[in-house]
Amino acid sequence: MNKSEINITVELDDNRIPDKIFWDATENPNEGINETKAICVGVWDQYHKGLLGINLWTKDMPVDEMNHFTVDLIGNLAQMIKDSTNDPKVIEVLHSAGKEITKHLEEQAQQQQQQ
Repeated sequence: MNKSEINITVELDDNRIPDKIFWDATENPNEGINETKAICVGVWDQYHKGLLGINLWTKDMPVDEMNHFTVDLIGNLAQMIKDSTNDPKVIEVLHSAGKEITKHLEEQAQQQQQQ
């Protein structure tokens, strides 16, 4: 039987806030690149019928990158739904949310440039 492993290591500061996050996987497409500023892992708890989520980001994660990460996560969810259930309404809602957030971020960036 083939196996694939994903490992996550989080270095914490004295206040238990993530200082550095490292990950590695047997199928890592970016060999040697394994430090990140944020991770989001969702595991389905089939017994309690709910999400077990791990959301971590380092204290030096830039806000604009966190926002971009969020938009990418929404796009990833839309793709997951397309691949798994192909529910057009859910896909539409997720795409719409991603577009709305992107529009908001662009407007915000434009306002900051004008100041």
